[in-house]
Amino acid sequence: MAIHRTTGAQAEDGSVVPRFTRAGMLEVPKTRLPEREMLPETAYQIVKDEVMLDGNARFNLATFVTTWMDDEADRVYAATFDKNMIDKDEYPQTAEIESRCVTMLADLWHAPDAAETVGTSTTGSSEGCMLAGLALKRRWQQARRSAGLDTDRPNIVMGGNVQVVWEKFANYWEVEPRYVPLEGDVFHLTADRLLDHVDENTIGVVAVLGSTMDGTYEPVEEICAKLEEYERASGVSVPVHVDAASGGFIAPFVQPDLVWDFRLPRVVSIQASGHKFGLVYPGVGWVLWRDAEHLPESLVFHVNYLGGDMPTFALNFSRPGAQVVLQYYQFLRLGRDGFRLVQQTCQDVAVHISQTLAAMPEFDVISDGRELPVVTFSVSKDVTKYDVYDVSRKLRERGWLVPAYTMPPKREDLAVLRVVVRNGFSHDMAELFLKDLHTAVDWLDDLSGPMPHEEQPSSFHH
Repeated sequence: MAIHRTTGAQAEDGSVVPRFTRAGMLEVPKTRLPEREMLPETAYQIVKDEVMLDGNARFNLATFVTTWMDDEADRVYAATFDKNMIDKDEYPQTAEIESRCVTMLADLWHAPDAAETVGTSTTGSSEGCMLAGLALKRRWQQARRSAGLDTDRPNIVMGGNVQVVWEKFANYWEVEPRYVPLEGDVFHLTADRLLDHVDENTIGVVAVLGSTMDGTYEPVEEICAKLEEYERASGVSVPVHVDAASGGFIAPFVQPDLVWDFRLPRVVSIQASGHKFGLVYPGVGWVLWRDAEHLPESLVFHVNYLGGDMPTFALNFSRPGAQVVLQYYQFLRLGRDGFRLVQQTCQDVAVHISQTLAAMPEFDVISDGRELPVVTFSVSKDVTKYDVYDVSRKLRERGWLVPAYTMPPKREDLAVLRVVVRNGFSHDMAELFLKDLHTAVDWLDDLSGPMPHEEQPSSFHH
């Protein structure tokens, strides 16, 4: 969660004035509880007016997170928002639905025995990363102790492009992070640069199926093959976790022949975000292990104070069950053909945007949306009047949220813009976006001199 610190100015009493007034409710304090109650209609209007300033979520091209579901899904959501996912004894059917989703995903990701696969829903993909990382660490510790070896210096290997959750995991659970740096025009982990960072203390390698930086896939099969070579030479077996936060719901439908999942014996766990390309409102994620052997029983807690025995492996306890029900709704509603149609449409829109950008002399396309439906592009070196941050600000005038950021270490010289195409971003909306982009570029090109520069953020983690 974000940590909010109250400044002196924020701590002062303030007031907001509702759009309409009622007796005794001319002013409402901002930073302390009101002395008296108010009518629900008044509270509703105040809150609605405040969040309206966030803008239109459908125009948010920065986020991977779902911002639109159909009306029936909204009704399912409203009917189930009171479900507590942890309370499986009181809500046994919601628990059964969670179990069905795990089995469906195990089948989708080619688990050896889908019916026996171990997995759980999470509050998001980040919690899934934490749980998978903990399982890797605990299995490494157990193996080392059984061999009479120390467990003092665990490390985890990953590309310099990983999402910030892996930095958090390493920090919180005292594991040395070993980042394989980016070089040249390769912006993710590749097999040829892997083994310099792996040793007997490596608890696992994280392979990312869909980088947040540029939307590209890391070559999971090649990474596994390189680790096979390493084991034959050293006797050290290093497992792989696939961070499929986005790609786990794209590759099975758009690139079905790509081998990245449990078909590879070295892949021991996979996590994905149901609230990204799983097409569900935030927040729900999923983490699965190829079998029970790879989730140490010592990490599973059994509680019964809510009634019955409830095995649980989670960082959170009480959490909403509605999003799990929504995931099941989407699986039933769309099926394989429906998911394929939705994700292929997203990719088609992304490729159309990238081809249009490639034809514009002002931009260089970095990734074209043919893996994740994500387009990243930079301003051409020939452009001297403005940069990606200026383009981002100009698009914001029309309501479009397009992030601008620098790539990770060793390629911090490259600043890019990124467009994430999600369900609900249609060809028509893409044309509106491209029209506004052309207008923005025309305005910037007509400047008599360069835009003034200010200090820019060094990176973007989302």
